[in-house]
Amino acid sequence: MPSRLDDELLRLVSAGVLRQYQAEALRAAADAEVDAAIARNRPEPPAPPPPKRTPPAAAHSSALVEVLGYVGGALLLGAVALLTLANWGEMGRAARISTGTVAAVVLLGAAVVLKIFGRRDQLASALASLGCCVAGFATYVAIEGEAGRIVGVAIALTLAGLGLWWLAGSSLLVATFGILAVGVLVITADVLTPDDGSASNSAGIAGTGFILVAFVMAVLGLFRDQPTAWSLAGAAMFSSSICWLIQERGEIMALAVGTAGPAALLVAYGRRRASAYAVVGCSILLVIWPTALYQLTDNVAGVAIGLVVASVALLFAVLLLSKRRPAN
Repeated sequence: MPSRLDDELLRLVSAGVLRQYQAEALRAAADAEVDAAIARNRPEPPAPPPPKRTPPAAAHSSALVEVLGYVGGALLLGAVALLTLANWGEMGRAARISTGTVAAVVLLGAAVVLKIFGRRDQLASALASLGCCVAGFATYVAIEGEAGRIVGVAIALTLAGLGLWWLAGSSLLVATFGILAVGVLVITADVLTPDDGSASNSAGIAGTGFILVAFVMAVLGLFRDQPTAWSLAGAAMFSSSICWLIQERGEIMALAVGTAGPAALLVAYGRRRASAYAVVGCSILLVIWPTALYQLTDNVAGVAIGLVVASVALLFAVLLLSKRRPAN
């Protein structure tokens, strides 16, 4: 439909008031004015908000605090160790106990303060792991003898367990593994070995204890840092294999344990793609098989056979695992 403006322009041209080119010019000017008004009234899209940037100074400050915390904890532990070694013979029992107790309290207290106020879980975990070990040593110094060793391990393990429940750092897993390993040796030597030291199965008992340690670390991996915990479980299986190699006629058991551990780690690697599993598993195979076969055959040819068997097993595992998809 012709608009009202078109009708009016047509009437004026017919009446001779306007010429045709004048009417077209007026029409074009009116169209331009309408387009400009529409453009002025159209809302502009809102500008996107600027991206948030983390101030580099804050990140630098956080990293500096972490480094200073680790250095401070290491210096404290080193100072206590040097003081103890240099003056151990001259220090009285009370001085020995107080030195270990103060170091443990400072380390554990710093870990608690960092967790509550600083929210630095990794640093708090590292300091707590040192504090657990120092607390166990201080307990051993206070009680002395076989009972001191057993109670010291129990105290250190209890503190490490509480730390694992409260904190999430991998250093506490390492400390727990070390405390459990010491506990296996202490129980084997002080509890399960006769006083005359004539037990022929002490190494086998320790090997069984390390299998239990591997089980504990595997369970902890379900709740905490899985690659670290399961790698330490593999290290426990390796320790068990070494114990069985020391045990008289324990080569077969060493081979069994030294194969089961790497097999579990390689399966875990196929599912989780954590390179630590493959490294630990391959290391166990390449050490246990040649050593065990050498002891069985009493010949260097056993080393070669063990290396061949381990290499074939590793190549076969690589071929199988390379076809698996990584877990989502």
